[in-house]
Amino acid sequence: MLERVQASTTPDAITVATTTDRGDDPIRDLCRQMALDCFSGHPTDLLDRHYRAAKRAMADIVVKIPSDCPLIDPAIIDRVLTFFAENRDSYDFVSNLHPATYPDGNDVEAMTFPSLETAWKEARKDFEREHTTPFIWEQPDRFRIGNLEWETGLNYSMSHRWTIDFPEDYEFIKAVYDALWTDERPVFSLQDVLHLLAQRPDIVSLNSRYAGVNWYRDHLDKLKTVTSEETKR
Repeated sequence: MLERVQASTTPDAITVATTTDRGDDPIRDLCRQMALDCFSGHPTDLLDRHYRAAKRAMADIVVKIPSDCPLIDPAIIDRVLTFFAENRDSYDFVSNLHPATYPDGNDVEAMTFPSLETAWKEARKDFEREHTTPFIWEQPDRFRIGNLEWETGLNYSMSHRWTIDFPEDYEFIKAVYDALWTDERPVFSLQDVLHLLAQRPDIVSLNSRYAGVNWYRDHLDKLKTVTSEETKR
């Protein structure tokens, strides 16, 4: 995943925001090997972890790319961040998730530091702290929210699951990497994955029963801007 994030062309500084748990020592070791900045913070309050990491880095724009997206396409990162940069005076928060259209696992969220700081100070609900940004995108009357939909006009957010939460997801992602990753070409594209899956329905079937499942399902009674059509129970 770090190879893929580093392959984006938008100028940035990467910080791996992990937890203080001893079990994450291998992540800290990997960051040292790759000469990447690593911040260790709260295990479950990701809003606090991201805020403190951003503050230490003196960031004016903060980009969240969750670590359960090891197939993220660098071109999608660039598209979201370029749009935000070109419309800096128009938005406080830009993502490709509200509504989502890309295959699940290509999540990019960008926000101004003041917006993140406001959320850090005021968010009280557990899911707002755990998922970092809901306090922002749940209040479009308070924050200026921008969204990029997939330029193809397609919506694969509920049908193509490329994220990792379950053992079956790991098997799916492993199969994709086994098929596409090489030393000569470590970063393959979204279209490469789609082409592979069209040829290999056996890979699709590995985690297809979880397609459309996401964290929204446990909070639909609390979320104002998310409908039941955006998650599967």
